[in-house]
Amino acid sequence: MAKNILGRLFRPSFPSLEFSGYVGQSCKRHQSSYRRTRKALRVRPDPSFLPATTETQDHIIFNPPSSVPNVYHTPQKFLPKTDPRRKIHTAAQISAAVNQPPSTSTSRLLPQQPTIKQPLPEPIRPIYQKKYHVTPEQVEEIRRLRKEDPRHWTRFRLAEKYECSQFFIGLCCSTPEAATPPELAAHYKADLESIKSKWGPRKREAREMRSERKKLWGRDA
Repeated sequence: MAKNILGRLFRPSFPSLEFSGYVGQSCKRHQSSYRRTRKALRVRPDPSFLPATTETQDHIIFNPPSSVPNVYHTPQKFLPKTDPRRKIHTAAQISAAVNQPPSTSTSRLLPQQPTIKQPLPEPIRPIYQKKYHVTPEQVEEIRRLRKEDPRHWTRFRLAEKYECSQFFIGLCCSTPEAATPPELAAHYKADLESIKSKWGPRKREAREMRSERKKLWGRDA
């Protein structure tokens, strides 16, 4: 008897009126997955950003944000020759060149110039000077070592030996004579495939998205 009473107190029965409120509070579903969140944020681009059908070549699109109209928001290049705002632009440039204090009406519109120069933050990497000390004879030696034993003389070891970057070692070994042998390249590829086979679906999807972004980098350039 006591068990039935406690059950009704903590979990209302189906015919009771509190059942709907109980279900709404305890059985709520959240967007707790990456796929649902990405699907909810998938918004179509504005028509003004799509390729124009009337223009035959690339052109500049000046689309400022919706805000209070300001003469300094529109560049002078986009103003017509008969526009009176050109005079305001010219007056502002002259006053800035002569270092005269602007008028009260335009002081809040002009950008504030910093009076005190703040020091720059410290560099992340130590500052060093590039060296151009590798001779042509050493370049030939790099190619010879790389060709004789590519497993031992990797780019990292050659860069440490000749005190240069791995990128430079790659440039030296980019010739067909010093290229990586096919059997070694197949071995490296097999190792990479074995590593990829241990990836989960999330990491695999992230790597695929990264490769797609790299393709877009070349397209934007």
